[in-house]
Amino acid sequence: MIRVAVAGLGNCASMLIQGIEFYRRKGENYYEGLITPVIGDYKITDIQIVAAFDVSKNKVGKDVSEALFEKPNITPRIVDMDRSGVKVSLGPILDGVAPHMREVFNPADGGTLEDVVRILKESEADILVNMLPVGSERASRIYAEAALRAGTGFINAIPVFIASDPSGQFPAKFAEAKLPLAGDDVKGQVGATILHRSLTSLFRLRGVTVDETFQLNVGGNTDFLNMKTEERLQSKRISKTRAVTSTLEKMEEIETQGKIRIGPSDYVPFLGNTKVAYIYVKGSGFAGRPIKVEASLEVDDKSNCAAVLVDVIRAVKVAKDRRIGGPLKEVSAFYFKHPPVQAKDDDEAYEWFRKFLAV
Repeated sequence: MIRVAVAGLGNCASMLIQGIEFYRRKGENYYEGLITPVIGDYKITDIQIVAAFDVSKNKVGKDVSEALFEKPNITPRIVDMDRSGVKVSLGPILDGVAPHMREVFNPADGGTLEDVVRILKESEADILVNMLPVGSERASRIYAEAALRAGTGFINAIPVFIASDPSGQFPAKFAEAKLPLAGDDVKGQVGATILHRSLTSLFRLRGVTVDETFQLNVGGNTDFLNMKTEERLQSKRISKTRAVTSTLEKMEEIETQGKIRIGPSDYVPFLGNTKVAYIYVKGSGFAGRPIKVEASLEVDDKSNCAAVLVDVIRAVKVAKDRRIGGPLKEVSAFYFKHPPVQAKDDDEAYEWFRKFLAV
């Protein structure tokens, strides 16, 4: 069994928790839609939610099975959830709620680092998954610190640089504590970043120089509403941009010239959890002649995320069983946009991940 705590019981957490129950009811040998059926000795049915943290008055104090469907969540009910016996605990706010989101999230004050540590210990959680809103820099670091104090592995699903912390502070602390750390900024199962990387990798493989490229994303859930303010997007833009430019030969040149723009673009309420990405890549091929690709991708934003997280949770548990501490570079390179070490393309990243599992 893998005992998991969740920080941020929003739409992604709703799909993750419902999805685990969906596969449990289908039976342990039902693998359709999963990226990796078995990781180590673990199946998706081995994941159990034992603690959850949020700041919304609509969710705190309620059973997780009920809180998943409270406003502002709009993830559809894909399975009838039994009561879990796990109540949502109040977490610290800090910068987790943007000023323009206070009315939407209906936050309550009072959660502390000490509360999170205590609950993680009491629940005997193996792993804490951070799914706070984009821009929650300080709050994410508080949860990472809580994981360290509680002896819990940490998965950072959002674009705050913890596993890839440039100061090396969190990587060193998790390594010293022999606790696994995975991140940062989870990729989708088949998301805009994956598709964009595939296109730029194809250009490179076929000898075409990428001259300019952009990716515009729109959606209708609270993620996109939260990201309406540019100041909460700095890490997100860096994360998505690095994921794409890492596949290019002239990475620094294209960035310096301002020939790349990637990131959330607008909030379109009627889209709900549907995310639409528009991708444009223009390059120079044989004899300098132009080649241009325009593509669009439409996905259920939250199932796209949950499909990856169920793999990462199991991979982190394997690392914890092996007493591997610090950033999991092989796991992170395949499943995250801004890992500690970027692979040249997703084939290389998958090979790293495969070797990690084979050890």
